[in-house]
Formats: sequence, structure tokens, C-alpha cells
Amino acid sequence: MRLILYSKPGCHLCEGLQEKLAQIENLSFELEVRDITTRADWFSAYEYEVPVLYLVKAGEESEQLVPRPSPRASVQQLEQILCKYLANSEKNNAE
Repeated sequence: MRLILYSKPGCHLCEGLQEKLAQIENLSFELEVRDITTRADWFSAYEYEVPVLYLVKAGEESEQLVPRPSPRASVQQLEQILCKYLANSEKNNAE
């Protein structure tokens, strides 16, 4: 599994989410951080929305939006959110 975090420099919400994602131990994923200031299309899409988190499951190319967690969510809560979203995503694909 791969997570894509759309972020921008100086965004405290982005930095906080990235730090919490780095602390998750019970989920195996690759984190790709995309700086929206490096591409015009990313900037226009996410200028007022960052942080934005997408999930890309192994063997798939499509990005699935993960609802933004509260900045107050703990690392454990964030892990639970990701597990729940991944399970729901797999369930929806099986139907």
C-alpha cells in the first residue's frame, strides 16, 4: 500500500499529519509526499485543501481519497482510520 500526501512548505497541518504517519508501526505502507508548489496542476487542485491524503493499493494505480483526519487525532486513531478506510475500500471493490 502507498499513501500520497499532498502538502506545501510551511503548512503546520501537513507537517503534523506527516509526523503522525511516520509513527504508525502496525501498518505497512510507503509514504510519498508531494509538494504542491512544484507543479501548477497540483497547486491549483489543492491550494486551499492541504493536507490531502490518497491511498493507492498494491497492484493498482488509481488514487482513492482518504477523508481528512482531525489534526487532534492521535497516531493510534490515525492508524485506526486508515485500517477502517482500507477495509471499506477492499469491501467496495469486492462488490
